[in-house]
Amino acid sequence: MKSEQIIELFEKFELICYEQEGVECWSARELQHLLGYSKWENFEKVITKAKDACNNAGGKIEDHFPDVRKVIEGGKGAQQQIADIMLTRYACYLIAQNGDSRKPEIAFAQTYFAVQTRRAEIIEQRLLEYERVKAREKLSQTERQLSGILYERGVDDKGFAIIRSKGDQALFRLTTSLLKKKMGIPEARPIADFLPTISIKAKDLAAEMTSLNVQSNDLKDNFLLKISI
Repeated sequence: MKSEQIIELFEKFELICYEQEGVECWSARELQHLLGYSKWENFEKVITKAKDACNNAGGKIEDHFPDVRKVIEGGKGAQQQIADIMLTRYACYLIAQNGDSRKPEIAFAQTYFAVQTRRAEIIEQRLLEYERVKAREKLSQTERQLSGILYERGVDDKGFAIIRSKGDQALFRLTTSLLKKKMGIPEARPIADFLPTISIKAKDLAAEMTSLNVQSNDLKDNFLLKISI
């Protein structure tokens, strides 16, 4: 397939997209011709296979393949309604996967959706990484604030380490030292650098609660070593 054809198919596919209640949709009747099927009956067979694939994957057919009516122009300006199916992008993907790959249009669609899926995976991964970085930054800020509050009340670096270790034990059922050994974390590195996002957020919440508790009850010195983050 030449690059000109690829560009044309890409543009046509995105061009026939429309929005229905905020969801991207395609008309099966329009997609039929774009994917190289001249007869609706043959294309319906592909749609049936796609519906089965959707069902087997745990998806709801009615969410991705709802039946609709399409108005077309007949002879002498007359209008008539024909059966159509409103397809989501996922439905289009399943149709491409179950189409005749000997058709260049289907081969294009299969490759197109494979690239789009991979692109979406990369974007999702980067968003997850960004969320983790933001959570880690938030935890560092919260712990700095907590350490400042504790130092004002006579707790030194050693005491702060003890309090933080008690917090790890409360959250993970292991002291900081044992948790590092279990996870293979270098002694000099913070545990939070190796935790999943949800655990980082849990540590952050615990540290914020400790800060609030210390200030609200005006806790000081050795009594603070009895509490856990």
